[in-house]
Amino acid sequence: MEERTLYTVTVFSENHVGLLNQITIIFNRRRLNIETLSVSPSAIQGIHKFTITVFSDRDTIEKVVKQIDKRVDILKAYFNVDEELVHQEIALYKVSTDQLLKSGSVEELIRKHNIRILEMTETCVVFEKTGHYAENQQLFKELSETIGVLQFIRSGRVAITKSKVERLSDMLSAIEKKMHKNHE
Repeated sequence: MEERTLYTVTVFSENHVGLLNQITIIFNRRRLNIETLSVSPSAIQGIHKFTITVFSDRDTIEKVVKQIDKRVDILKAYFNVDEELVHQEIALYKVSTDQLLKSGSVEELIRKHNIRILEMTETCVVFEKTGHYAENQQLFKELSETIGVLQFIRSGRVAITKSKVERLSDMLSAIEKKMHKNHE
């Protein structure tokens, strides 16, 4: 059996009601569990970008992306491995102020993990850490073992390709050139 790799699937579309459901059904049919999901407007006006991470083998992910790409409402779908991307996640950690102060290493913790304090009250402190999954999980583990974590959440992956422009930009440019050529 082929090794499962973490793939990042990027889908470009106009923001239509029900589209997310249509996309997730394709993963569900292939029995793939979505690890993270984020959706936001892209750099192109009126176009949204879905960023989905999933563990899969290459053959299955190629089939999934082709299926997504065939949908009428989809402009373009593709997949990448981590080495082809610049990516980050954001994590928030809430800890007890008393426990944090008892640990005595607040400054060291902040420097070691490059974290920010978002809020500090008499009862709790909220940290923000931006990084890769493993970095965010390492901080969670360390805080859990030393201070205790009251609440924890991490975002879905946000990612951009290392290439100069988005693949969608190339595709739209080619379509525009073709349409211009046909009108001449």
